[in-house]
Amino acid sequence: MPFVRADPAEAGFSPERLLRIAEFLAAEIERDRMPGAVVGIVRGGRLVYLEAFGYRDKVSGIRMTADSLFWIASMTKPLTAATALTLVERGSLVLDAEIGEYLPQFADRRVADLSRSAGKTAVVTRPPERQPTVLDLLRHTAGIPEGLLGDSPVHALYADAVGSGMTDFTGDEFAGRLSKLPLLHEPGAMWHYGWGLDLAGQIIESITGASLAAYMREQLTDPLGMTDTTFGLPGDRRERYAAALPADPLTQEPQELPDLSIARFHSGGAGLVSTAIDYLSFVQFLLDKGMRDGRHLLGRKTVEYMLTDQLPLGADVSRLEKPGWNPDHGFGLAVAVRRRLGGLAGLGSVGEVTWAGAAGTYWWADPREDLGVVFMAHTPSRIQQRYHQIVRALVLQALVG
Repeated sequence: MPFVRADPAEAGFSPERLLRIAEFLAAEIERDRMPGAVVGIVRGGRLVYLEAFGYRDKVSGIRMTADSLFWIASMTKPLTAATALTLVERGSLVLDAEIGEYLPQFADRRVADLSRSAGKTAVVTRPPERQPTVLDLLRHTAGIPEGLLGDSPVHALYADAVGSGMTDFTGDEFAGRLSKLPLLHEPGAMWHYGWGLDLAGQIIESITGASLAAYMREQLTDPLGMTDTTFGLPGDRRERYAAALPADPLTQEPQELPDLSIARFHSGGAGLVSTAIDYLSFVQFLLDKGMRDGRHLLGRKTVEYMLTDQLPLGADVSRLEKPGWNPDHGFGLAVAVRRRLGGLAGLGSVGEVTWAGAAGTYWWADPREDLGVVFMAHTPSRIQQRYHQIVRALVLQALVG
């Protein structure tokens, strides 16, 4: 999306205070705590800030550029949710329909009864009060968890089945393995990060007969001008792909990014590579309530629904409240939604939405301030949580009007 450049002062930012972003990142890069980063800010539909810092590849001495590519990991999820909503608007997908209506192998799921189970080889199950729905997939309440995020016998089953999700399974194989496992909890009873958006991608493919990549391009990324956003990394773009530091700056253990070339299906949960300016185009699309070039790619009320807390009253949100996740937030469709100003979440506004990527990328959109921010960095270490908090503070302390 071609943005019109705005003078920061005219957009309500203090140019002097914005300099603190560069000062902080330069110091972190000098200390070998991060290789480099790209930061982009839009406000009022105009591009206020787009700067590259440090190195695309620190070991090779290649400088970071604003068009550098990053694995955005779970920042894929909001694009998949928005793509699914185009089918809702056509009457082809119903949010409260059971998953099995679109993926028959998921019909008649059973839920684990952990109080009666004795290890993953003896998980006792029972019929759930209701079957998980498409909406449950999009808001992480389906009971289909990422197995590495817990230590129950059910988590172990999921970990054994698909590991971290970075596999060479086909989409049918991936979904088939998940369909054989019990639900961790009653659908709607708990927020638990899981494979919902990957399965939503499979549903999109089952309805459209097209690959997730092709349908997403047609409906969303091409109209938004997101020409550098792809599933996986095309060979002719590898030189623009940012590298992580070879060692974790906190532990000094070796670290590396996953090998995206092993993927055999388009992961709606974590498969995309993108740039800062491309993702800003998507953020601006959300702020504009589905509008692009004078037409709605999604309806205004549809986007409002996506960005509204959709968790059922009384749902267990303890996992969302954990440090490093999103305390003081609810959850919309593939986005965390801020519920209040107080607490641990730092500066911001009620109603803003966000979600991060596992390799260090981060964004948020604040409808009250008509503000969108994208932070791209390959920092797969736990240090990324610190950067997300500090970059947020540095952007918002510069907002004076």
